[in-house]
Amino acid sequence: MDTIFALATAQGKAGVAVIRISGSLAFETARALCVKPLPKSGRGLRVLIDEAGQVLDEALVLTFEAPKSFTGENIVEFQIHGGIAVVSAVLKALESCSDARIAEPGEFTRRALENGQLDLAQVEGLADLIDAETEAQRKQAQIILAGALGELAEKWRADLIRAASLIEVTIDFADEDVPIDVTPEVSALLSSVILDLERETAGVRIAERIRSGFEVAIVGAPNVGKSTLLNALAGRDAAITSEFAGTTRDIIEVSMDLEGLPVTLLDTAGLRETDDHVEGLGIERAKNRAVSADLRVFLVEENEILDITVQKGDIRLLPKADIRPEAGNTISGKTGEGVDQLVADISSQLKLRAASAGIATRARHKDAMNSALAALNEAKQILQNGPELYDIAAEEMRSAIRALEMLVGRVGVENLLDEIFASFCLGK
Repeated sequence: MDTIFALATAQGKAGVAVIRISGSLAFETARALCVKPLPKSGRGLRVLIDEAGQVLDEALVLTFEAPKSFTGENIVEFQIHGGIAVVSAVLKALESCSDARIAEPGEFTRRALENGQLDLAQVEGLADLIDAETEAQRKQAQIILAGALGELAEKWRADLIRAASLIEVTIDFADEDVPIDVTPEVSALLSSVILDLERETAGVRIAERIRSGFEVAIVGAPNVGKSTLLNALAGRDAAITSEFAGTTRDIIEVSMDLEGLPVTLLDTAGLRETDDHVEGLGIERAKNRAVSADLRVFLVEENEILDITVQKGDIRLLPKADIRPEAGNTISGKTGEGVDQLVADISSQLKLRAASAGIATRARHKDAMNSALAALNEAKQILQNGPELYDIAAEEMRSAIRALEMLVGRVGVENLLDEIFASFCLGK
């Protein structure tokens, strides 16, 4: 396998830049640029030179011997000054002084997967950690990267292998007297895994929301202050405001970090009857988006009825508190009255929902677990029909095991890998 190298830190000017080299010839490649031999202790300062002997920079050199490295291969890292010209010169020297090549996007991580340093779920967790913008996203990604989903899948797999082996023994000795009825133990193992899988699949939707952001729709009639409230929550003029009704026709989205949770605020078209075709399309789109949102903030009068069902946790407020100071439960985006309380209420509702998130975070995870669930429920049903169908039950258990192996990337995910690794930078 080729020895590869790339800038592992972000492009652009910085105090420090890290260049990573990985492969069987990583030490030899790095040695070609160092005036002195590589440090035996694993780290040391070295002057880097090019083919002509010109000094490029002084670097802190770190060495990692296989398999105790990120990729499972020999790795060398140069920590150099982060000037654009310095980085460019060192990369050029590596390319000209050795047979190593520039890494493809995500190639270091792909090698970590291929060498058993990470499972596929951990690779996805690493991608999420790099993309994390809020504390909730960071925590969720860190759990996956630490291997929590892989550990769960391995426990389920071990239980199912035990269950399948017990059934196989019964099949193999069908013509003999088997002293112990294995059905109760097998049923208990299947029931335990089924319960865990049901609990985990139920939490995927919320975990996906933590990855992508909870949607909070601001809903109400035209000109009740929805756009003004959005601007107040966002802390900037994200939406155009006007005294004329129907100003907002397209849905305006603003992403923000709300007490550690990723939230996308939706400013929707004012809900009313209209003969304007374009406005009507905007209103219909607003209704659909509001219904599918995670939470709705209704700006409505006390007895006003809107054509959208209020769901559990939704927030209902009287608009324009600045012109009705005596009323309760009011809000004004113009003066800021009630905005802090609204932020607290939204945060409280979303934190309650976030608490139900499972470890699995992606639709791919849910699909694999649902496949395992379907096979296990079928196996459990078959077991009730007696030993004559035990071979079919065993096959269903093996199908469930294969689904769990797909969950962590042991089998059947080759077509996904290019898409996953394309999201990584060159140095990862």
